[in-house]
Amino acid sequence: MGKVICIGLGPGDPELMSVKAHRLLTGAQHVAFFRKPGRRGQARTIVDGIMAETAVEHAMEYPVTTEIHFSDPEYNRLLSTFYDDWADRLTDLAQTEDVIVLCEGDPFFYGSFMHLHSRLQGRAEVEIVPGITGMSGCWTATGHPITWGDDVLTVLMATLDEEELATRAANTDALVVMKIGRNLDKLKRALTKAGRLQDAWLVEKGTMAGQTVQKLTEVPADVPYFSIAIVHGQGRRP
Repeated sequence: MGKVICIGLGPGDPELMSVKAHRLLTGAQHVAFFRKPGRRGQARTIVDGIMAETAVEHAMEYPVTTEIHFSDPEYNRLLSTFYDDWADRLTDLAQTEDVIVLCEGDPFFYGSFMHLHSRLQGRAEVEIVPGITGMSGCWTATGHPITWGDDVLTVLMATLDEEELATRAANTDALVVMKIGRNLDKLKRALTKAGRLQDAWLVEKGTMAGQTVQKLTEVPADVPYFSIAIVHGQGRRP
């Protein structure tokens, strides 16, 4: 019997991968990773030159990403079928082989592997190797601590309703906002309502080549998927 091992690759810099993840990757005979059709995939790019050249690659290509809204029933149907199919494939492979599944950041923190993990229960042995989260890499890139003393940290998705974004941003000390992309203008409006816009930073491609750190007020209309907004806490300190 083999098993399915999902390794967290960390925020993007290959040197921030854990020793365990690196060891498993370099010895892997089968490596699976998510990607958008026509793209190499961020996870696969991170491990370039690290995984063995002889490893068999299994590209798990999303049937849909942003082409239709996630509230559309067709979106859920397509992705559900996709995850069902790959859970079957990984289960079959794990009957005789170990297969490494790559995941940016930490697998259990908004990682796509979570949808496979729930489907693999009772069908295959599964191991999770945690990784440094992307948001950790981003707030470190700002050069300031994200929290002090008793600060409460809130993590939000920019896909949320504008009013909910504003309410939650106004009722926390430190803030991280993910999944920004085409939601940038909505996020700026919400942070303005919450009185937090002037304190917000945007980190693009945190810890990766091309990393940028700038005030959110100075960011143009379009930002890449790998962008995270940061509002630092200013709490109790000695």
